[in-house]
Amino acid sequence: MDCCILWVVKQFIECGRIINTHGLQGEVRLEPWSDSPEFVAALPRMFIRGTEYEVERAKVHGRFVIVKFAGVEDVDSAARLKGVTACLNRIDVTLPDGAYFLEDAIGLSVFSEDGAELGTLTEVLERPAHGVFVVQGADGEHLIPNIPEFVIDADIYGGHITVRLIPGM
Repeated sequence: MDCCILWVVKQFIECGRIINTHGLQGEVRLEPWSDSPEFVAALPRMFIRGTEYEVERAKVHGRFVIVKFAGVEDVDSAARLKGVTACLNRIDVTLPDGAYFLEDAIGLSVFSEDGAELGTLTEVLERPAHGVFVVQGADGEHLIPNIPEFVIDADIYGGHITVRLIPGM
């Protein structure tokens, strides 16, 4: 009997949180959840509480993105968005070769470079320097820095991640 793998991905992915208003013309300050604020600033639209918002303009301001949404014309309208999470639609972006959404890696099997199964990726902790993969396995929890020296291969569609461990990790 042939077997197939069903790959389920979410269409909408969280891309940041609106932390405040900016100015008086309806702009908001968004804290991006991405490798770069430029990635989020280039989005043509975002989804907030299930509603689509066209991005009129966006610019990077330090580690934040200042966004002006169509239809949000004043500070009062912008203030109603404060504290909410913005999402992107997966079809609006093309990732570079080898790049992937961290959300797609959650639940994948993680193996050491010698082929030993370490467990399942259950969470990605965001730290100032880099993310940290939390891998739950039969022998406990492994914390693995999400940097090329440790994450050798992330085969999202193949369903596994290969990592390099160091003694004591």
